[in-house]
Amino acid sequence: MGDNGFVARVPVMNAATTQKIRLIMHLRNMGITDTNTLAAMEKVPREKFIPAAMHDQAYEDIALPIGRGQTISQPYVVAAMTQALELSGREKVLEIGTGSGYQTCVLAQLCRRVYTIERHKPLLLRAEEMFNALKLRNITAIAGDGMKGWPEQAPFDGIMVTAAAQGKPPQELLDQLRTGGILVVPVATADQQILRRYKKEGEDTFAVKDLMAVRFVPLLPHLAPASENADDTPRYAEG
Repeated sequence: MGDNGFVARVPVMNAATTQKIRLIMHLRNMGITDTNTLAAMEKVPREKFIPAAMHDQAYEDIALPIGRGQTISQPYVVAAMTQALELSGREKVLEIGTGSGYQTCVLAQLCRRVYTIERHKPLLLRAEEMFNALKLRNITAIAGDGMKGWPEQAPFDGIMVTAAAQGKPPQELLDQLRTGGILVVPVATADQQILRRYKKEGEDTFAVKDLMAVRFVPLLPHLAPASENADDTPRYAEG
């Protein structure tokens, strides 16, 4: 009880908040040092992007299925890829592979504008619903072939690819990066996938750095055909 006779109220954290704090601490321990990236991860409600039956796993450091053979990436991978773009808040960023829209929303907290491309139209529609629900107005999304990039909006300060390119990134994406810009992309080799960071130093010159081993679905061309868009998406909670 305080001096004025009133009982001091201590805020009670719910389970999701406690789990989120634990995840942020885990990410720090794993080497995510950029405070803006950590703040964005804390701000975006991951549970909104996964099926209702999996909400209790929303803040575990694991990938989860979202339907159509796609996943929402492991939080550590989301944070590591975001941190690698070195965003200051002024950038125009291209994302290849909207998926659930979770990574898109994290990026939207950290840059001026996000352009995102998804080859599965049903996933894109669901992601756009989330962008509107979260009142994020700096995202532009289309259904299309991410391997071709978005030449009408190029050049980009940063490009993030959330599917594994075979051997090397598509040349179109490298071409659409401004000098000084950064491309973060998983690259599949003969026996593994490596997350690579390409910093464009000149017209055809890149500083390349291997970041870590990862596991992503393959980067594929064209819009997904109807056979890939069967309604296997798990049910989501409303709101």
